[in-house]
Amino acid sequence: MFRTLFSGYSLYSRLLTVFLTIILCFFVLTTPLLAQSDERLARDRALLSELQRQAFLYFWETADPISGMAFEADFGWEVKPVAVGGTGFGAAALVVATDRGWITRNQAVERLLKITDFLKAFSRPEWRGGFPHWIDSQAMEPFDFENGKDVIDTVETALLLQGLLIARAYFNGPGAEGLLRRRITEIWENVDWNFFTDNQESGIFWHWSPTRGFLGLKIKGYNEALIAYVLAAASPTHPISQKTYQFWLNGPNYRVRRVFGYQIQGAPYGGGPLFTAQYSFVGLNPWDLADQKVTSGYYVRGVKQTLSNREYCLNYAPPAYRYSERLWGLTASQTQNGGYAASSPTSDLGVIAPTAALSSMPYAPHYAMEVLTYLNGRLKDKIWSWFGPKDALSLKDDWASPHYLAIDQLPIVLMVENYRTGLLWDLFMNEPEIQKGLNYLGFFKPTFKEGFPEAVVTVHKAGQTYRPEAYEIRRHPDRGQYLIPFWLNAPGPVHFVLDDPDYLDEPPLAAFTIEAKAGRNFLTLPDRLPGDGRLSLLSMTAPSGQTHVLPIRLW
Repeated sequence: MFRTLFSGYSLYSRLLTVFLTIILCFFVLTTPLLAQSDERLARDRALLSELQRQAFLYFWETADPISGMAFEADFGWEVKPVAVGGTGFGAAALVVATDRGWITRNQAVERLLKITDFLKAFSRPEWRGGFPHWIDSQAMEPFDFENGKDVIDTVETALLLQGLLIARAYFNGPGAEGLLRRRITEIWENVDWNFFTDNQESGIFWHWSPTRGFLGLKIKGYNEALIAYVLAAASPTHPISQKTYQFWLNGPNYRVRRVFGYQIQGAPYGGGPLFTAQYSFVGLNPWDLADQKVTSGYYVRGVKQTLSNREYCLNYAPPAYRYSERLWGLTASQTQNGGYAASSPTSDLGVIAPTAALSSMPYAPHYAMEVLTYLNGRLKDKIWSWFGPKDALSLKDDWASPHYLAIDQLPIVLMVENYRTGLLWDLFMNEPEIQKGLNYLGFFKPTFKEGFPEAVVTVHKAGQTYRPEAYEIRRHPDRGQYLIPFWLNAPGPVHFVLDDPDYLDEPPLAAFTIEAKAGRNFLTLPDRLPGDGRLSLLSMTAPSGQTHVLPIRLW
């Protein structure tokens, strides 16, 4: 019967049937993949929100009742110090918590007024507006961090101010918010940055004691302290000179180095711990920041440092450390036996700090999400508690820290938020004083040749060399789209084609034309593409007629 019916079809009808069958097969095969991709997107969004909220609660629920500031850690010390830099991260975290509705504006302002009132009462004229690393709030005096109880720390002061200025920009209403802004401005303008150069115009001193003077160590780049120089130049009352800033730029860590397959501008030997690409970039937007030493911009620099750190963990670390694609990231954290160390590829103790990968979310979101999923899944019973993942773990030693540290936990809240919304970057970078300081020091927005220069391709070790693999990208958790940066020399129509490299003679997976401006653009790939991680080739034909190809994997 079926043969009789089919024999009456025209050739056109037969071809149409075959075509429809192919389309039906495509949907049958891809629908499960699309459903999995949608499920992963919803899971990513929920997991990031849970992570941020729980990490914030470390500051919100365990802060010092006297000052409102963040305890350095939840150690069971008889006298627990509060952390000046950690409180700066906490101030910015209050902005995130308010914006996401976890607390009210009034609650946030009340906490910030408590902190700033304490800081104002605690400060002493002879400190020139600076603050120590730690504070004993009960005794109202500095807590001995390393060099004594009378040491002022300019980097911790800068990290504090970064968070307070973000809060000042966000809480822009009348009444108590106006009072808060005045308090923050007073603290900000009171810091005599020029004094902390000892009038030498050759760098800012990291530590100073009113009884012992300057303690030798000057802040020289590249490290986590870029924010100190930006704030020192931006100060409306006591700014440093441009000559002083040159000391920072001329540091040995501002060299161009090839680090585990990635050529990095401004690279310490081995790449350094990952917090150096995070702390200053709570407020400073790396996408918009380049200078004479990092001409490719601090975003590309941060991506490459993150990927090189991951590459070390995967292919160079001792196998006994049991690092993997789901567990990587070296930075400062607790270590076994109650110690603390700034772990890096050149100083590796087999300890992974969750903050290393999780605070790298703006730089390597897919790889960071792999770590987050693992921590919240298979390792949850070992590492996850009330305030999210604890400070550190070592699979080698079957050890996990029982503690949280403010300077590790709170940057997770902030850097994840910058990845999701850019909120803190927008607030800080739009402050006129900050823009004035950046311009004064000679920062500029990066520019690139046409193509995909900011879509950094992951490399893999292949013998004695490295093989470029793909730009691995995950759907943005809030926008639900694949976003790929690209650059044009001139505006106009740009044609994109997405191909399966194994079937280049077949029709492409996607093809479309968009209008784009000169400079940086973001390509939004169709969100219905199956995110199965297979290798694809993205071709871009620019208005100039030049074609650029980027290998990608969509997840």
